[in-house]
Formats: sequence, C-alpha cells, structure tokens
Amino acid sequence: MDIARSDEKKRQRRRRYIYLGVSLLLVLFASVALTRLKPAAPAVDRSTIWTDTVKRGPMLLNVRGLGTLVPETVRVISATTGGRVDKTYLLPGTSVTAQTVILDLSNPQLQQETLDAYYQLRGAEAGYEKTKAELQNQLMDKRTQAAAISSQYRTAEMENEAFQRLAQLGLKADLDVKTAAVRAEELAKQNELAKEEVNTFASSIDSQLAVQQANVDQKRAFYALRKSQLEQLHVRAGTAGVLQALGVDVGREVTQGTVLARVAQPTQLKAELKVAETEAKDIAVGQKASIDTHNGTIPGHVARIDPSVVDGTRAVDIKLDGSLPQGAVPDLSVEGTIEIERLSDALYVGRPVRGDSDTSISLFKIVDDGKQAVRDSVEIGHASVNSVEIRRGLQAGDQVILSDMSAWDGYDRVELR
Repeated sequence: MDIARSDEKKRQRRRRYIYLGVSLLLVLFASVALTRLKPAAPAVDRSTIWTDTVKRGPMLLNVRGLGTLVPETVRVISATTGGRVDKTYLLPGTSVTAQTVILDLSNPQLQQETLDAYYQLRGAEAGYEKTKAELQNQLMDKRTQAAAISSQYRTAEMENEAFQRLAQLGLKADLDVKTAAVRAEELAKQNELAKEEVNTFASSIDSQLAVQQANVDQKRAFYALRKSQLEQLHVRAGTAGVLQALGVDVGREVTQGTVLARVAQPTQLKAELKVAETEAKDIAVGQKASIDTHNGTIPGHVARIDPSVVDGTRAVDIKLDGSLPQGAVPDLSVEGTIEIERLSDALYVGRPVRGDSDTSISLFKIVDDGKQAVRDSVEIGHASVNSVEIRRGLQAGDQVILSDMSAWDGYDRVELR
C-alpha cells in the first residue's frame, strides 16, 4: 500500500510540472506573437486631406516670392547745409512739381556769410573799376606826353628843313644848320620811344586788370555759392512726382547731408521680391515673371538679382511690362512668380507640404480602391511652386496624399474614411 501511494504522488508532481511548462511556453509564444503584431491602422477623414494624381507631360518650373512695389526712380532730397527746420508744407502722398517747396530751413550764420560775401563782391568790383580808371588816366597822360613830343619833333623837323634851304642860299650859318639837324634827330628818337611807351602801357592794361578781374570772379563765385545755399533753405522737390517720405520734424536741427525727404514717380514702379536662397539659384536676368497685386496680375521680367543673401533670402527686382492696375501704389504688398524652365516630358505631381527639390521624402499612396493609403519613399527632382518632378517611387496614375501627414509618422498604413 505504501508503494502505491508514493508512485501516485510522483505522477501528480510530474503532471504539475508538465502543466507549468506548457503554461510557460504558451505565455512565451503569446508574448512573441503580441510583439510581432503591427499596430492597427488609424483612420483618416478624407475631408481633411489633399490628394493629387501623378501625371506625365509638360511641366512648368517656377519659383515664388513675396515683396512690395517700389518706385524705379526715387529722388532723395538732402540738406545742402546745416540748419533748423522752421516749417513743413506737405505730407507724404502729396503730388509735387519740381518747384514745389516742401519745407523751410533757417541758418542765421549762412545768412550773415551770404551778406558778407555780397559786400566783398561789391568791394572787389569797386576795386576793379578804380584800377581800370587809374590805368586809363595813366594811359591818357602818356598819350598826352607822346603827343607833345611828336609836336616838338614836327616843329624841329620843319625848322631843320628851313635852315637847310637858307644855308643853300648862304643866309644861315653852318652851326645853326647842324644844331637844327641834331635837335630834329633827337626829337625823332624821343617821338618813337614815346609811341612805344604808349603802346606797351596800353597792352599791359589788360594783364593788370586781369588780376583784379580774377579777384572779382572769385568773390562772385563765393557769393553765388552762398546765395544758392541760402535759396536752398527753401527745400524744393526738384522733380515731379509724389512725396513719398518726410524724414524731419519742425524744430529739428539737421546737418549737411541729412535726408530730408524722398520724391518718387508713382507711375514708374517695379516689384522687389524676396526669394528663398535655395530657390533663387536658378533665377536669371530676363526670365519671365508675373506680379499679383491682389487686384490684377502684371507681366514682367527679371531685371536684377541681388548677389548677397539676407535672412535666408535674395532680393529679385522685376520690371513691370504691363500697365498698373487700380490701387497699385509704392509699398503695396505683392506676390511674384518667376518662370524658370519648361520641361517637355516630365513625371510630376502637385507639390506636397514637404517637397523641396533634389530630396527624398515619404508620401502616402492611396491603394485598395481608395480605402487605404500606404507609405512609400519618393525621390523628388525639380520643384516648382505648385508641382514637383518625380524621379523615382511613383508612376503615372498613382494617387498620393499631399497634405501634412506628420501626425501619422509612426504608421506605414492608414484607413481612409
């Protein structure tokens, strides 16, 4: 009896071990199976996504930038001299002509310097006239002296001729004849010297007056400069257009070179766009463009590309080839599209949220008759404003989700409802 109970206990213990082992194996298998199970595909509402179909055909490559309309020609009005702003007459936005006075400056020191320059000019002119009169008087004196010598010479010559005739008749002594001849000869030399002296002095008058005239011209130029600066205290527009900005207030002291105002031509505008540096590399001067003013579209072309990068963008100037729509004014916000290239045969689709050129991204491709979407790796070539070129990963006719799917980054498949 004792032997039978011992065998029975061993069998019961063995069965418990077997059950325990089987239970452990089942738990292990269940754990492995659970870890290998894929998470259930989340549901996505169709109304919240944006889809497009892959196509093959011609594709337009373009880039877009935001910017403003700016005048092609802006006249910057600067202070030609220092002064204080006494009065302003206009506000920005007012139409002006070249002679329109925008503001007045005052400069008492300049007024005094202008008055001093005027009197210096008057003094120089008076000195010129005085010197001229003195030289003319001296010339008259020399001419009078020369005339007197000439008269004496003619008298001596007639006397010499008379003595010569009388000597031939024996009525005049030889000594008197020789004396008359010597006197006539000496007066002839004095007459020639007097004439030369008159001519030399007359020709020297111009050179002597030239010194005085140079002084007068210097004083006149200095006075003209001061007078011009004084007149420019009445700051004028200098050109027809619209007063774009007034940079000073009444009472402010300004120095020479301070920008006082800007005048622009409101009918001669260009678009200045800011384009991301990654997209601006293919832009070239002359490419076609269109500018959207939100009240009409204007055709244009690329006129200039800023060589420097500022805050991740490059400035691109678009010259407008069409007429401006109503409401187009300087500083108006606009959107511009620049045409880079036309691909004759390309595989392309609408531009996804994350779709830069020459990158690889993942897109959800719609399958199973539109009931599901699976993640697929896609290589993008050229990127345009509204479309991208597909190099690898999709075929014509595939339908993909272009909207932001970052909320489902942890899933490779979603249900579409």
